[in-house]
Amino acid sequence: MDAKQILFTKVNTAELVDKQLPELSPRGVMVRTEVSTVSSGTERANITGDPNVSPSGGAVVFPRALGYSSAGTVIAVGSSVRSVAVGDRVVVYWGKHQSVNIVDENNVVKIEDDSISLESAAISFIATFPMAAIRKTRLEMGESALVMGLGILGMLAVKLLRTAGAVPVIAVDPDPKRREMALAYGADYAFDPFEDGFADKVKAVTGGGVNIAVEVTGVGAGFNEALDCMAKFGRVALLGCTRDSDFTVDYYKKIHGPGITVIGAHTVARPASESHPGWFTHRDDIKAVLKLCSGGRLKLDEMVEETHLPEECGEVYNRLVFEKSFPVVVQFDWRGYNA
Repeated sequence: MDAKQILFTKVNTAELVDKQLPELSPRGVMVRTEVSTVSSGTERANITGDPNVSPSGGAVVFPRALGYSSAGTVIAVGSSVRSVAVGDRVVVYWGKHQSVNIVDENNVVKIEDDSISLESAAISFIATFPMAAIRKTRLEMGESALVMGLGILGMLAVKLLRTAGAVPVIAVDPDPKRREMALAYGADYAFDPFEDGFADKVKAVTGGGVNIAVEVTGVGAGFNEALDCMAKFGRVALLGCTRDSDFTVDYYKKIHGPGITVIGAHTVARPASESHPGWFTHRDDIKAVLKLCSGGRLKLDEMVEETHLPEECGEVYNRLVFEKSFPVVVQFDWRGYNA
């Protein structure tokens, strides 16, 4: 069986190509993709051939296929599959931007509530990245929180912190449009990190500094500035992939002395099979996101700024590579490729 797939065929180049699907294994689930979400930071790093694209290092080899957060409808299941059935709407995680995904049963989560849109469901896996970071900080209700960087992960972090009871929630980004969006999504304050007295302003609205910070800029300067904003005994979750090690931190003054905890929050740094406080599996976090959506406490589809057909992928990724103002949330609509 053939499918259509968005493939990074070479540096800075995306094409829609044909893909031969493998046979369905006993644990396999075949899903007709309806919506997939672009994860801008990760996909930009991959299509540009960033040598630090993986925490483990190694050469960047093309072609490359991305698109790990999508939603669709089950069209076939293997003989051993029990958790989903043909016709179920599901979230697919660690799949690809392609018209049909075949994944292991462990990589699909049934969408129990029909009121949840596929657009929201296709963001739910990406939403688990900041959710895990926030869990690791052990946020307490009423603590202050700062989000450094307002891409897709940062915007989701703002929404989740508001839902989790952080007060105030402070959003930080040099882009005024993104600061305005963050305020609409629940931030109490939004600051430009380059304005004079930035850290002093954060400390003024928090009574001395933030209790937790989620750093999502992916650059060392962002981490450094987040540290300048912390209260004593604060916790900083490094959600952004700081891929360039060529920066310095005054560890004695900024971490050691004030007792700051720095937490590695890459999404794969989590348990594989059993959740426990502060450390949830991908599946359990996806279910938590879907419950928040079902209960009306989290709105994800309102974040979608652009929707494109898969055949427009070349121009979409060209913009991702070269435009500084690329939208926060972009999705591909695959419903014209029904299998």
